[in-house]
Amino acid sequence: MFKGVYTAIVTPFTKENRLDEKALRKLVGLQIEAGVQGLVPVGTTGESPTLTVEEHRRVIEIAIDEARGRVPVIAGTGSNSTAEAIELTAFAKDAGAAASLQVAPYYNKPTEDGFLRHFTAIADRVDLPLVVYNIPGRTGKNIETAVVLELARHKNIVGVKEASGNLAQVMDVIGGRPDGFCVLSGDDNLTLPIMAAGGDGVVSVASNLIPAKMAELTGKALAGKWDEARVLHYALLPLFKAIFIETNPIPIKAALAMKGLIEETYRLPLCGMKPANREKLKKVLSELKIL
Repeated sequence: MFKGVYTAIVTPFTKENRLDEKALRKLVGLQIEAGVQGLVPVGTTGESPTLTVEEHRRVIEIAIDEARGRVPVIAGTGSNSTAEAIELTAFAKDAGAAASLQVAPYYNKPTEDGFLRHFTAIADRVDLPLVVYNIPGRTGKNIETAVVLELARHKNIVGVKEASGNLAQVMDVIGGRPDGFCVLSGDDNLTLPIMAAGGDGVVSVASNLIPAKMAELTGKALAGKWDEARVLHYALLPLFKAIFIETNPIPIKAALAMKGLIEETYRLPLCGMKPANREKLKKVLSELKIL
């Protein structure tokens, strides 16, 4: 269902630390003009843990409104509370989202049966395509392959965003998935390896900054132009590493601020970069002629 690059878009704040609706609309427009296949607001990169419920809903509304149907919006509506995830997902459906991104419940550390019940409950209650988001480094618990493949049997569960960093696991999912179930990389630096193994694309942090390049990379991979895709992958690899030099989304927001696209404002407990890391990031951006 979903192929190519889907930007995990940042949530810009004003200097007063309020939602910057004007900057968000501008970012959405720039992404679409650059050729991305879709947008993913209010995920990890969108600082979802520190948004109020009202802000969370507003970011989804703005992304959908500004997209104007030109690309699909996969709304981040996950929670470690199943009831809250259902409520947010129902809101996203009514707002016009094409799908929801459902992160593994964090902190709770569910059992395999708990994962199955959680995602199934959302998919049963809200008739909207659902993409499971596996990121054990953030949530504390990996969603095992058997669980993902069991969930893939549900008509509303259409894919997985894989950010486990475990290529063997990703390949097991790809090898065992049913037709139509998409596997998207959750790590920019693993986009090419995962697509070479049969994956469908990436939910990208880097595309906030270089949307056209990420669209080019995934486009070449989908077209089977592996030599060209490999050249581009290695050219961009320093950036993929630099934007994770500190906790995401700190570096990507710093980079966007250097470009003058947003204010460099975070919500605590996230804060600005260490000066030495900022210089390393700036050096990479300059070398790649992004600045």
